[in-house]
Amino acid sequence: MTGKFIETPYDHLTYRIIGCAMAVHRRRGPGYREDTYQRDLEVRFAENGLAYVAQKNIEVYDSENGDVLVGYYIPDFIVEEKVVVEIKALRGLDNSHIAQVIAYLAVTGCPIGLLLNFGTRSLQKRRIFPPRDVVEHRVNRQWLFMPDWLKVEQPEA
Repeated sequence: MTGKFIETPYDHLTYRIIGCAMAVHRRRGPGYREDTYQRDLEVRFAENGLAYVAQKNIEVYDSENGDVLVGYYIPDFIVEEKVVVEIKALRGLDNSHIAQVIAYLAVTGCPIGLLLNFGTRSLQKRRIFPPRDVVEHRVNRQWLFMPDWLKVEQPEA
């Protein structure tokens, strides 16, 4: 196979998820709100026997000590405890959406993410993998990663 396709142990699972998303997009098309696509995907996942958690609050701790809760990440879905699925209903995707999925991968420990955009004529889909440095740094069973675009500089005292 040519191109940039990377085979993973989770290809069968990601194909099933993408198949569900394509069925939803075929039925609805673009133009709906994100939560409408999310509810439709929940129905499709259940019909296809995919275990999922929707809108799970995931605690994020500071990257210095790892003991201060700084907020929560809320991915749209975690499927089979392996794949983070983030859905959008936009005219197009940009790097901030990819960074969002990478951040979710970091805090969940999932090995692969799917970014799905229902807002275009054809379903946009991107498989996203965590960067190697994120995979290698895990402390006290909590991923300590905060992308640069989320960091807030503290005022000097």
